Amino acid sequence: MNENAKFLLDKAEQSIGAAESLLRDGYRDFAVGRVYYAMFYSAEALLAEKGLTFKKHIGVHRSFSEHYVKTGLFDQKYFYWLIAAFNSRMVGDYALRTEFEDEEVKEWISQAREFLTKTREYLNGLEGNVSG
Repeated sequence: MNENAKFLLDKAEQSIGAAESLLRDGYRDFAVGRVYYAMFYSAEALLAEKGLTFKKHIGVHRSFSEHYVKTGLFDQKYFYWLIAAFNSRMVGDYALRTEFEDEEVKEWISQAREFLTKTREYLNGLEGNVSG
C-alpha cells in the first residue's frame, strides 16, 4: 500500500473517532460531517493506490464508482453510503436547522467503520497478492 493510501486510511480512522466524540458531546451536525469524511478518505485511499487524485469531491465519488463499484470490487451499498453521507454533511453544514437523531448518526458511524474495514481488507489483500 502506498504512503498516500496509508495516510488517508489514518485520516479516515481519526474521522470516525472524532464523529464518535462529537456525537457523545451532542454535536450531531458536526459528527455527520466527520462520518462523511471517514468514507471520503476511504474512497480516496483506494483511488490513491491507483495513483488517482482529484480536486473535487464529485471526482472522487464518480471514480470510486467507476473503479470499484461498477467493476464489482465493492458492493454498491458503499457508493450509496458515500453519497448519502455527502448529502447529510451538506445539510449539517449549511441548513439552518437539522433534525439528526443520535441513533441515525450511530448507524452512519457504523457504516463508515464498515467502509473503512472493507477498504483496509481490500488494500491489504493487494499487498498479499503482490508478495504471495
